[in-house]
Amino acid sequence: MSDTAPVAVTARRVADRALSWLHAHRELGAMPVDSTADLGDPDSVYKPLGETTLAASLILRDADSGAGQQVAAQSLIDYAWGQMREGDLLYDRQIRHTLMSDPLETYAHFVRVGYRHPRLDGLLAHNAALRSVRAIEVVPNRRMAVANAARIVGLDHGVDWDDLLRATWLGGDPEPWAIDWMTAYHMTHTVFHTTDWGARPEGLPADVAGYLRDWLPVWIDVWREIQQWDLMTELLIVGACLPEPYWDPADWRVLEEIQHDDGFVPRDGEPVAEDPAQRFREHQHTVVVTAVAGTIAAARAADASVAS
Repeated sequence: MSDTAPVAVTARRVADRALSWLHAHRELGAMPVDSTADLGDPDSVYKPLGETTLAASLILRDADSGAGQQVAAQSLIDYAWGQMREGDLLYDRQIRHTLMSDPLETYAHFVRVGYRHPRLDGLLAHNAALRSVRAIEVVPNRRMAVANAARIVGLDHGVDWDDLLRATWLGGDPEPWAIDWMTAYHMTHTVFHTTDWGARPEGLPADVAGYLRDWLPVWIDVWREIQQWDLMTELLIVGACLPEPYWDPADWRVLEEIQHDDGFVPRDGEPVAEDPAQRFREHQHTVVVTAVAGTIAAARAADASVAS
């Protein structure tokens, strides 16, 4: 496992800066005051707020993150929990929309760091036993997302993870040159959910891990060349989640170079708007991805250092 030290330093630095930006701009991600469980446009605020919660929960999971980072991440979690009305909004949404999985998936980020909502716990346990819920038709990587959320919440009922993985594009030994933009995103999430964002790297079978080690460098080069920074950074997360992490210091230097001093990271090579609200709306996901990538890579590097 080469070049661990320089990657660890860079990864920690970009993650800390990204966290600072997310914390400083958290009010721009507030739920509208008249929000109901029906959420006219879930992707506008609700989904990004859940993504920020994910990043904060992974920082809190990382025992090697600094005290200041732990405080900031906890503040973000508390803020997001308040926006979700201490879980009541998730409960209301789940009870009104039985087949929707986003309340469970969002709730899992809070559960990871100790938050519980007893009524939602009971409702999720009830729904998990419904034939209709178990048979819901979703694409394979999304099925893995729901399974991982259930695993975190404590509703894992003997899921066959290998079967889930083999049903995805990645699990089918695909021709690597045939990958496209959306398939690449699906592939990254297959890895994220299989490994629970790097906590279970052993969940990736050896053949799949080997395939990824062969082709990740190529895919990273492709999306780096066309300045698709959001996808490139998601691919860096994949590398950090492998049983034997793949991390090229040059890739991490590119990420650090495109990150602004305040922690902002653009999603691509297009001009960035000056309006703070528009900047947040269009690029918040990439800052989240950067925080996640840096946190997982730094944590895996710390584990490798202890093991050696």
